[in-house]
Amino acid sequence: MFRYFFEIAYKGTAYAGWQSQPNAIGVQQVVEEKLQLLFGTTVPITGSGRTDTGVHCEQQFFHADLPVEINTLQIKRKLNGLLPNDIAIKNVLPVHSTAHARFDATLRSYEYRIVTEKNPLLQNLATYYFKPLQIENLNLAATLLLGEKDFSSFCKAHTDVAHFRCTVTNAHWKQKEDILVFHISANRFLRGMVRALVGTMLDVGSGKTTIEQFNSILNARNRKTAGMNAPPEGLFLTAVHYPENIFLNPKQPIHG
Repeated sequence: MFRYFFEIAYKGTAYAGWQSQPNAIGVQQVVEEKLQLLFGTTVPITGSGRTDTGVHCEQQFFHADLPVEINTLQIKRKLNGLLPNDIAIKNVLPVHSTAHARFDATLRSYEYRIVTEKNPLLQNLATYYFKPLQIENLNLAATLLLGEKDFSSFCKAHTDVAHFRCTVTNAHWKQKEDILVFHISANRFLRGMVRALVGTMLDVGSGKTTIEQFNSILNARNRKTAGMNAPPEGLFLTAVHYPENIFLNPKQPIHG
């Protein structure tokens, strides 16, 4: 068997997130069905992580073990020809047999995109938020997230994980005209974490919650203390990083 990393992007509007589910269509199911058509056999795939219903992805990876060595460019073209228009394979990369799309990821990055003026061209691709926001206060709240912290207050209840600590290396807000974007990078993310963070920070930006209260929420380690989840359509997984040594051609750029 030959292991490959597939770089994938998708618009999540029509899907119940990444993972295959019994009663809904996930991106994983669609990709596995097309791989089976292509290779004439079942090809299970393992993603770098999950996304929720309606969440979008600019860069994610999954690994698959294939029965034959492949021409990566040819397989990329053939697979894209089978996939619907809202899913695209951006790259196919040979990796060592022990490389793992989820466990070998060292850093993940998300963006949450908000429009402060109603924009029909960005429907399902950004969240419309009409209340006035103070970006200075949003960035003060974001600064409190940096470093290794326990994010229990911003995690879905009953999440089965060994611990709730994540190391955030970047967290900031930027505004250009009527578009406001939250950027965050960390070694790992908990279920619902980014949407819970954004929803609570929007309370800070609108004046409902003070910076001191936000810090108390972070330290409370209790989801009930935080704000509501921001809607899924504004959330994008933008990058997943790996060590170079897992790739058989480490000098090959991730983006083709």
